[in-house]
Amino acid sequence: MATLGMLGSYDFNAPEIDRVVTKTSPGNYALGYVKEYNFYVRYIGRSDSDVNKELMARLPLKHLKFKYSYATSAKAAFEKECQNYHAFGGSVGLENRVHPNCPVLTNWECPRCDIFS
Repeated sequence: MATLGMLGSYDFNAPEIDRVVTKTSPGNYALGYVKEYNFYVRYIGRSDSDVNKELMARLPLKHLKFKYSYATSAKAAFEKECQNYHAFGGSVGLENRVHPNCPVLTNWECPRCDIFS
């Protein structure tokens, strides 16, 4: 069974995002819903610099819950986003329509596939 390696779940609204995502940092997030105590992932994302700001930019969406984690670098956030994207079904199992993009002016590769090779 795939795991996100994130904190949460939390209600997906501005006050809750500000309450729990307090550090300005690269990071990752998942949007989804909870049913019978299980978190169901619908969207995987990341921020290369400020995960709080990225979550706020996603409001308002129909998702009711979010999870998040901080990353040590933009590259670490990108690699975790790719890992989670593949682990939770890619464009078939998620609302993400395309594979995560690497940041502009980098040549980072997905750790799970050869999309950027």
